[in-house]
Amino acid sequence: MTDSLPEFPYHPHPMTTGAVVASDILCVCCGRGRGYIYTGPVYAVDDLDDRLCPWCIADGSAAEQYEADFVGGLIGDDVPVEVFMGIAGRTPGFPGWQEPQWFFHCGDGAAFLGAVGAAELEDYPDAVEVLRREASSWGWSAAQVEDYLNALDKDGQPTAYLFRCRACATHLAYSDFT
Repeated sequence: MTDSLPEFPYHPHPMTTGAVVASDILCVCCGRGRGYIYTGPVYAVDDLDDRLCPWCIADGSAAEQYEADFVGGLIGDDVPVEVFMGIAGRTPGFPGWQEPQWFFHCGDGAAFLGAVGAAELEDYPDAVEVLRREASSWGWSAAQVEDYLNALDKDGQPTAYLFRCRACATHLAYSDFT
């Protein structure tokens, strides 16, 4: 049986990003096979990799039962604790080369849209500017920064991770590599 996926306001397309995949694996939390399994990171004592269904993440039961979080670094100020808790414990995370980060904007969590490379970023000049500032802060010359931005690869490294503010629709991004 395949149920309709729950909605995740801060990760609206978990199938597209690969955080959720079709699977007949039974969820270790609820014991049900619903046709999908979560494949993203799980920060918990127990090994829960590829063993939780999206519903147990969405309703918070996996976070509560296993004292688990699904999102790494949370970057934001002036955000209600309920937002942090909702993202950390009720939102599918995503893998990164280093510890993944989550953006906040306009007093709320941003929506994760997925990994992107230079080609995908052409439609998001506001995100490119965020990445340009990030790389410039590393002390690189303007030419090195542009070379780096042009080398971003959705499926390789360096990779960028794209977010959209849920209030003002500004696009944000950070990059990552080993």
